[in-house]
Amino acid sequence: MVSLNVLLVAGTDTEVGKTVLTSALLAYWQQHRPDQAPAVLKPFQSGVGDRELYQRLFFPDTSLEAITPQYFDAPLAPPLAAALEGRSVDLTSAWRTLETATQQNPWVLVEGLGGLGSPVTYELTVADLAAAWHLPVVLVVPVRLGAIAQAIANVALARQNAIDLRGIVLNCPQPCTPEQIDQWAPAGLIASLAQIPVLGTLPYLPTPESPAALAAAAANLELEALYPASALNLAKSR
Repeated sequence: MVSLNVLLVAGTDTEVGKTVLTSALLAYWQQHRPDQAPAVLKPFQSGVGDRELYQRLFFPDTSLEAITPQYFDAPLAPPLAAALEGRSVDLTSAWRTLETATQQNPWVLVEGLGGLGSPVTYELTVADLAAAWHLPVVLVVPVRLGAIAQAIANVALARQNAIDLRGIVLNCPQPCTPEQIDQWAPAGLIASLAQIPVLGTLPYLPTPESPAALAAAAANLELEALYPASALNLAKSR
């Protein structure tokens, strides 16, 4: 199954830091293990943003279509954005692109959309797709008021769908003091309630397009819990 060398970066909502974590992992691996660096896939994107960033920072020779096989102009949920264009979301195209990426690369980072409960089609959510495609998941939780409830709700959805949830990463989408992190998104409480490990916290990055800053931020996470076994085996064999 593709789950052997894939990691899905999911979130509790939109604008919580999925792209920041994905970029940080890409930057870290390209800096420290460039010969075994992962590819990136954003299977569905609505509106300009993530795929353009990944191409600009990490994959200048890769086409936007190879990064995102399903692109829609309107910044809406994919089934709604597709309907505005007289189209429908093509899961087969996304699946084939993922299969090709797993065959051509040591491993693949897949960035999801919205939260685990966000719709991919009129029938399926991100959680449904992660379960059907057997994708292990890391959940990004923003450091802000309401983070605890969002985290627990998304963990419950993952558990309901028997998803392999590797851990939670907290992200500061704005400058946060240590006290604010402890009060808004206390790692111990979240881990206790969710029964899922919190793998670290990404700081607020004033220059989120700096590969050096992104790699440094990733270095503070418990990275071994995130990488697929195939990637870890490759790293240890060298």
